[in-house]
Amino acid sequence: MITGGDVLSMLIPTGGWVITGNDYEGIVFHECEPITKEQFEQGLKDYPKWKLAQDKIAADKKAALLEKLGITQDEANLLLS
Repeated sequence: MITGGDVLSMLIPTGGWVITGNDYEGIVFHECEPITKEQFEQGLKDYPKWKLAQDKIAADKKAALLEKLGITQDEANLLLS
């Protein structure tokens, strides 16, 4: 389930806001430029696609680092355990 916090993290990643609940009316903008209710609602629609793209970017970076180190994921897990 997508939360209002997820949407705000996507739209205003630098923070400066607090949200109570998952709807626009629960947002308090402290140290950031406020967004509109329409932007928030569009963010709810856009979030799944954005999240998939972010996950792919992270996976690609991880794969590149493992390749650069010349180790497998299992070997990395051993190092981190």
